[in-house]
Amino acid sequence: MNKLNAKELRKTPPKEDDLKEIKRNPIYIVADRIFDTYNIGSLFRLADAISAEKVFLCGDMEYPPSSKIHKSAVGTEEWVPWTTASSALQAVRELKKEGVQIIAVEQDPRSIPYTLLPIRCYLPCAIVVGHETDGVSKEVLDLSDIIVELPMFGVNKSFNVWGSAAIIAYKILESLE
Repeated sequence: MNKLNAKELRKTPPKEDDLKEIKRNPIYIVADRIFDTYNIGSLFRLADAISAEKVFLCGDMEYPPSSKIHKSAVGTEEWVPWTTASSALQAVRELKKEGVQIIAVEQDPRSIPYTLLPIRCYLPCAIVVGHETDGVSKEVLDLSDIIVELPMFGVNKSFNVWGSAAIIAYKILESLE
């Protein structure tokens, strides 16, 4: 694991040859109508950190190029593989056809605690996170192979979009070690 200082962390974009050498993990991130550009940019940073296969930006939301996304992504949107889809449902259907397991992060009667996520049997997988107020759409939840949620012990009963995705992504990465 590389240990970098603050200046090294924000260096110029990698060279094309560096990008070709990156081993991608079989993890996709599906953003379902994310409203806050900070969350969108942070999902790009997460995708870069975990070396995700691809990010899907779905539905009515802001897309790069965007100065707001760029600021929170610290430029990672320029080299992380990403695409758009008219809806998360479209992206999930496409991924399922390719044999990708769908893991939605949402509070739902069908959800299980993220600690019970049986990781080894869920690769390749897609982590689906939803709109900050409306959550992951019902249609996507219905197509998901598993729905996980994070325990909420305080007054607030929801967690940040990118933070939720990060917890699940790193839980998945634990199984790859």
